[in-house]
Amino acid sequence: MLERLEIEIFLTLAEELHFGRTAERLRLTTGRVSQVVRQLERRVGGALFERTSRSVRITPVGRRLADDLEPLAAGIAAAVHRAAEANRGVSGGLRVAFLGEGTAPVLLRAAALFAERHPDCRVDIREAQLATTRSSLLDGSVDVLIAAFPFDGMANGPVLMTERRVLAVAAGHPLAGAASVSLEVLGDHPVVQYPEVTSAVFKRDRTPERTPSGRPVPKGPVGNTFSEMLTLVALGRGVLPVGELSLRYHPRPDLAYVPIVDAPPIERGPVWVEGNTTERVRAFVRAAADSVAAPAQAPE
Repeated sequence: MLERLEIEIFLTLAEELHFGRTAERLRLTTGRVSQVVRQLERRVGGALFERTSRSVRITPVGRRLADDLEPLAAGIAAAVHRAAEANRGVSGGLRVAFLGEGTAPVLLRAAALFAERHPDCRVDIREAQLATTRSSLLDGSVDVLIAAFPFDGMANGPVLMTERRVLAVAAGHPLAGAASVSLEVLGDHPVVQYPEVTSAVFKRDRTPERTPSGRPVPKGPVGNTFSEMLTLVALGRGVLPVGELSLRYHPRPDLAYVPIVDAPPIERGPVWVEGNTTERVRAFVRAAADSVAAPAQAPE
């Protein structure tokens, strides 16, 4: 069984390829780093690093060991972090964001209930941008995001809201006066596309590549923001399936929204990085679910 210090020294040296920098990062002596590496090499029965007076190179065996140990070390660090968070309780700060004006009321209700339950934890609320939702979660600038599912590669909380899908078309489009449409019409018109950074799973859900009968869906231009995508629709460059809340939050005289009769509803809720499942995040997700389940207060 390797000790934690041995793993840290080995992985740091595999990254730095320099005994002095490794010792400095870990606040150890160079001699101690060398001693631990030699012990590891005796244990595995061969060299993990090739040393010369001028350079340090990792051997193929050392690279394989590093690749095997890195996820295990990350898991240990995450477990220790979660335990520390649980010990501290729900305090400090939590950064939550919403994507789209329609999710803001749900987030505000969740934040209010969370603040009532955990007054020692400050909640910072911000609006997320379509092109940076995933990166803001990965770099830690946002802890929890209220967004539409599917959000692959992330932990997804309970569904907080659902809405029917409608088709956004230009006001002068032939479909603008229709009472409803089927998903099959996507095969007859270019569909405006989401930004390149948007996940493939989400794109397949919102802007499918084929109709239910298997016909290819022609791709329209790419928009960088939701407003830009709607503007492309208004210009007649394509159509776009959206949620019905767009009628309330994006009413425009140059657009029409037509119900899609055979599309599943859009579901929205909390999204966060699995490795960032702190006690604060858990408490906020619980508050979000409870705030939706609780009956609305009648006005006095």
